[in-house]
Amino acid sequence: MRSTLIFFTFLLFCFIVATLLTPSLVATGWFTIEPQRMMSRLTQLLIVIGIWPLLSVLALTTRAALGYDITRRMWWRSLMYGSLIGSAMLIVIVLALLTLTIRIPNPPPTIWLELFPKLTQALLGGLLIGLMEETFFRGALYSAIRAREGIHAAIIGSALLYAAIHFLKPGALPVDAVLNSNTAWFLFTHTFTDALNWHQLDSFTTLLFCGILLALIREHSGHIGWCVGIHAGWVLVIQLTRWLTDNNSNAPLANLVGHYDGIIGWLAALWIGFIIIIYWRFTPHLRTITQ
Repeated sequence: MRSTLIFFTFLLFCFIVATLLTPSLVATGWFTIEPQRMMSRLTQLLIVIGIWPLLSVLALTTRAALGYDITRRMWWRSLMYGSLIGSAMLIVIVLALLTLTIRIPNPPPTIWLELFPKLTQALLGGLLIGLMEETFFRGALYSAIRAREGIHAAIIGSALLYAAIHFLKPGALPVDAVLNSNTAWFLFTHTFTDALNWHQLDSFTTLLFCGILLALIREHSGHIGWCVGIHAGWVLVIQLTRWLTDNNSNAPLANLVGHYDGIIGWLAALWIGFIIIIYWRFTPHLRTITQ
């Protein structure tokens, strides 16, 4: 897992630098967002700035290494069909949650005025998130681990880091605490302690299975076009569902969803796990190289 450790160390370094810079930036008064959000945004900015130099050092800047080694026509086709498949996967979950009253319809009164802008925002947001995360996880990270440590390490390592990164978020300051160089490290510490909260296990498991499925698709297709499309479809459905419905914590089976976004949880983990088994079972190439 040497390659996974390199990428995790890079992310850790970005968090540390953001922790050192956040108090000074907040003290300027130029920004009005909460300190934890400032630290999170700054970390993301540092990742964007530093990722290309890191990939260059690791010789991962080629189209093949990043998962883009396909024709333009194949790329758009994979992206379009992948988006439809990803949306269908999540719609099944959403319909189940509505049937079980875990999510309750609650569209805004002005839904028809807001529908097109919200749909456009969710679609563009899904594509942006899909491009960024898939280029990093199923592109560069997967290629690095695959070349050095083999397919099994690539699938599990990329999926583990993918799941973990979703929970690495700075915690909020205690009430009446003032942000300074000392309390900034409180935010940094909670970035990792909150990620280890066992109450997040259901959502973590779902994201781990999502990472495994996307890694299998990356391995089978040889590029990330399908992965970007599927990922974008997932984000699209989740954002629209959270806009059109509310979580019902009083439902008898409310524990089937986690606290991460009110949609993924044990039910989603079972569904994605089932899809992984079916996909692996009916893809002879994958069965051969992963056995």
